[in-house]
Amino acid sequence: MMKQKLGNIEVLASSCNISTVQDGRGAIFTWIPDEPILEFNMLYFLPNKIRGNHFHPEFTEYFLVVEGTVVMVTKDPATGKEINMHASKGTCFKTPPHTVHAVHAITQSTCISMLTKEWDKCSPPIVHEELIPFDKDYLTYIDEKKPS
Repeated sequence: MMKQKLGNIEVLASSCNISTVQDGRGAIFTWIPDEPILEFNMLYFLPNKIRGNHFHPEFTEYFLVVEGTVVMVTKDPATGKEINMHASKGTCFKTPPHTVHAVHAITQSTCISMLTKEWDKCSPPIVHEELIPFDKDYLTYIDEKKPS
């Protein structure tokens, strides 16, 4: 099967054991990362809010949309131009180190972020790079948190 990519971000395909559908209880879908997961986090997004605008220098991030609709934004490695992809429940992204990315929530959304290194063991865990301008509420929050 050909891999689907968004720039350097790989979109992982899941597999389904068909017996989990046929037994009448629902379904089990599986994604198999090619690196060990050492930390995972549940992220809640409010509509029209943005998270990200950064890259991770020390780990790969697997990002699974559990509920809602988002747009994953990154840069085309060949041109440096912004590219994006619509994603909803069941879409899983693999973002390698040094790949700038941001997530813009279209609807209220829940996602799971899985990391190949513990966040608190990274120095730094993220490096900010603006892909999508943050809204004024977030900018006000950041300004209030800056040391005077």
